[in-house]
Amino acid sequence: MLRFVLLLVMSSPALLVAGGGGDSNGLKHVRLFMHETIGGPNPTLVTSLKSPLGGNATFGSVGVLDNELRDGPDPKGSKLVGRFQGFFAGAGLVSPPGLLSAMNIRFTAGEWCGSSLALLGSVPSFGAPVERALVGGTGDFRLARGYSVMLDLGNPTPETALFQLDLFVLMYHAA
Repeated sequence: MLRFVLLLVMSSPALLVAGGGGDSNGLKHVRLFMHETIGGPNPTLVTSLKSPLGGNATFGSVGVLDNELRDGPDPKGSKLVGRFQGFFAGAGLVSPPGLLSAMNIRFTAGEWCGSSLALLGSVPSFGAPVERALVGGTGDFRLARGYSVMLDLGNPTPETALFQLDLFVLMYHAA
């Protein structure tokens, strides 16, 4: 079996290359900061459908978000590089109830302007790091694979939340 896999990989006209650091055709580490508005007149995160179970139940609820992505944690001193857009659904009955999320990172400025990355995964609990699979992309990120880790950095103000988003992207390289 191992010989078959090695033969298949070696004979492939295109390879995924896991190079170090900033290699243009390997594993890239991209750190971004997601700025979310959770209160006030213009929230960037809303629950659009409450759970049919009522009360504080999350099972069956649906929400959407459209948050700013910046190159730093300071909302005024960092550059806007894109949007973190997507939806989540209460899809777990266990405790803590899990959320299924499908997210799209859309770059609107900088090195990857016009490109996007697609993330899919669950949010098993709040406050803990959230890991999602990076399942593809567009533009410079066509056929990309990898994962993301999102850390909750707290609430800079009562109406905002800040997250650190680390993307580990395996780039496609045509041999």
